[in-house]
Amino acid sequence: MTDLMPAAVHQPVTETWPTLARPRSNPVRRYGAATAIRLIARDLPATIHLDSNRSYGLGGPAMRVHRTAAFLDRLGQDAGSGFGEAYLAGDWDPEPGTDLADLLVPFAERFSNEETRHLLPKWAQSLRWLVTRSQPGEQENDRAGARENVSRHYDLSNAMFSEFLDPTLTYSSAYFGDAAAADLATASYDELTAAQLHKLDSILDAAGVRSGSRVLDIGCGWASLAIRAAQRGAWVTAITIASQQALLAQRRTAEAGVGDRVQVALRDYRDQIGEFDAVLSVEMIEAVGERYWPVYFDAIERRLAPGGVGVVQAIVMPHERMLATRNTFTWVQKYIFPGGLIPSIKVIEEVTAQHTGLRADVIRHLGADYARTLRIWRNRFVDQWPAIGALGFDDTFRRMWEFYLAYSEAGFRTGYLDDVQLLLTRR
Repeated sequence: MTDLMPAAVHQPVTETWPTLARPRSNPVRRYGAATAIRLIARDLPATIHLDSNRSYGLGGPAMRVHRTAAFLDRLGQDAGSGFGEAYLAGDWDPEPGTDLADLLVPFAERFSNEETRHLLPKWAQSLRWLVTRSQPGEQENDRAGARENVSRHYDLSNAMFSEFLDPTLTYSSAYFGDAAAADLATASYDELTAAQLHKLDSILDAAGVRSGSRVLDIGCGWASLAIRAAQRGAWVTAITIASQQALLAQRRTAEAGVGDRVQVALRDYRDQIGEFDAVLSVEMIEAVGERYWPVYFDAIERRLAPGGVGVVQAIVMPHERMLATRNTFTWVQKYIFPGGLIPSIKVIEEVTAQHTGLRADVIRHLGADYARTLRIWRNRFVDQWPAIGALGFDDTFRRMWEFYLAYSEAGFRTGYLDDVQLLLTRR
């Protein structure tokens, strides 16, 4: 098998990225991966160029595999991570002129469409256990594990996040309203701050936050929501378990002139005490872990004062897909969010009903808004790469984040993922 590899093809430094070392060749696994590609591509509206004389798919967005043997070896070794790892390693790229997210959309559509959800026929699906990994025990989200998992992402570099997020440093879906459905090619960094403030205000409005309100922000990020609430006259306790994030959040509240109204604490949500009129948590549940979902919602209920309400913004996926993938070890868990698991709306409703006295009602869907947010972040990340690279990150890191942002965008564009705001009230 010949690999046609141009000189400019990316090659990772395996001393820095040991998980990207080329796997040992296994003819059986390689043959299985090649067979899977042929089966997947039979009705896939995309093109996979494996080498100079083998192309699969129905046309549309195209990818070029530079190192066919390595690509197939990675897919044959790990179904959950192999495709993404092959991109990090430089084994494949989108064809020139093809946007990475546009290429990933046809694959995501196969998962989101009920009739074509499974990429492989049933007989092939029965063999997936041979190439599927389980989540490692060291990613458990007890107090120590959660701190380590969260730190690996959110303490990566405050300066890096500052380069591609908008000035509010809000790292969750913005709320564009009707503009969310506009052509993504028109998505502009200039529109992001207003949309993020719109999202923050939508949460505070839903929670009834006003002057004098006592607010708890669980997983506060870099304090954009806490600052916005304090600017309304609220008293805010903002907690995170990412140490570098907490330091910057404290500085930002002081710079915003609300340091006297916001207490930023390095604290696990399980250790918080007190009563609050509003408990808010934006895109933090994805890092909690299935085992701790009842604990998380119980903590919210315990912190609510009589008459108080909670608002949770959560990334969700269809319930059946969550059940099918909850015990697998995915590329995102391995490289981006260790210990993470995306819930479904149904499981949130079940957990709150069975373990708390809370009722969870969806008040807003932001899936299209997240796709637009991610496109803006990715464009900005690429534009700012010279400054980000100067912080000490290499080209493999760049490919990892481009893939993560594009992969996520494709999920929201196809409905495989959604983002919802939930109102939590006592039954």
